[in-house]
Amino acid sequence: MNNDRRLQVAIALTYAISVPALGYYFLGFLVAVLFAIGYLSGFLLWLMVSARPSFASIKVPYLLTLAAFLLLHKPEERFAAFFETLSDKITGVPVPALSAGLFLSLVVLPIFPWLIAPLLMKRGNELGYFFACTLFTSMGITELAHFVFPLLTDEPYGYFPGMVSVVLLAPLGWWGMWLLSRKTRRD
Repeated sequence: MNNDRRLQVAIALTYAISVPALGYYFLGFLVAVLFAIGYLSGFLLWLMVSARPSFASIKVPYLLTLAAFLLLHKPEERFAAFFETLSDKITGVPVPALSAGLFLSLVVLPIFPWLIAPLLMKRGNELGYFFACTLFTSMGITELAHFVFPLLTDEPYGYFPGMVSVVLLAPLGWWGMWLLSRKTRRD
């Protein structure tokens, strides 16, 4: 492994650990575990898959996944009070007041790299592929937790905030993971 690759792996691993660590700091253990599943799975997928398809070959699932997350899933969670419900019914960890640190840690740090990943991929930057992997694994694996959350409450199984949009979001993440993992040459 050359020095450039070592640096990229170190940056990616630091990122994959930082997001869950900040999730733990602000929202507790369960959220940290969920973030870790998405980001560390993305890290492992990125390390295991040697194919580096062009952004054009994953553009449709990438943009649909990102749009479904930002325009459907996040509004559903916000409207249905996801974090408040998680706190009240499962974790007991109070939802912190909005602050610059919270916004930076739980919005900018996780989402900004997903916005710039296409540009990085077009330039052949390995971190762009890493960020794409974290988007797809977070949406295709981690978001399935919305179907587990009702099992962690004392109530009969039913709707948990965010659950409806996951029905679209998770398959988009699976599609992206499948395209990223195909053994093809760069298009």
